[in-house]
Amino acid sequence: FGSSLLAQSNTEGPPAELLRKMRRHAALCLAFATAQGKVYFSETFGSGWESRWTSSEWKKSDGTQGTWKLSAGKWFSDETEDQGIQTAEDSRFFGLSAGFESFSNAGKDLIIQYQAKYEKDIECGGGYVKIGPKLSEPTTFGDPTPYNIMFGPDKCGYTKRTHLIFNYKGKNVLKKSDLAYKQEGDGTSHVYRLILKPDNTARVEVDGEKIYEGSLKEDWELLAPKEIKDPEDKKPSDWVDDSMMNDPDDKKPDDWVEEKRIVDEKAKK
Repeated sequence: FGSSLLAQSNTEGPPAELLRKMRRHAALCLAFATAQGKVYFSETFGSGWESRWTSSEWKKSDGTQGTWKLSAGKWFSDETEDQGIQTAEDSRFFGLSAGFESFSNAGKDLIIQYQAKYEKDIECGGGYVKIGPKLSEPTTFGDPTPYNIMFGPDKCGYTKRTHLIFNYKGKNVLKKSDLAYKQEGDGTSHVYRLILKPDNTARVEVDGEKIYEGSLKEDWELLAPKEIKDPEDKKPSDWVDDSMMNDPDDKKPDDWVEEKRIVDEKAKK
């Protein structure tokens, strides 16, 4: 994996507010799921978080770039402990990124986890994270920015899902069927966890509840199909598209009777 964590929220339509909150004890992290697993990134948005993260300016030129602020939101248990970054305006594009040490998860479990809270419903937007290559200029981070994994809730109108997208050979590959959308309930925090295993399987949990477990090979079109169409294949010149046709050699048997109804000579009253 590269060395950039990209937190993104695109909120459009009616007023909408997203709180992406990483608690002190439920921080955003990248870790190998072993007893002595190494944590490659962890953020609680405590003192000095602005120096660790770079806000996106991707939409600044057209006036739709949003800004972030530190807040515990409307509902909290401990205002100091429960602080996180919150979108400061409605109907804007939001993004920020932070770097971490490059690593390989070959032969190891990889865990990606973060916590998010929507303080009110949104009509169109997402609150997902992206793990990707190191950015040469972090302020340019936006939708066109390449990434390895995109994970988290996304909604636009009646289309609602938890995204899990993998980049394979330069192509962003979506899951064949959508994962359930769990970002319901205004003001409720939800913990998103993705576990990638060395056997090319994945598990997705929201608030500790499993919403998916299966194979990347089966549920994402990452590999070429086992059977493909032959582009050189053509119909023969005498091909007939009719599903049924007359047999020119077909003949009636010698004892064929034309009458539709005949008398049964053996019938008796």
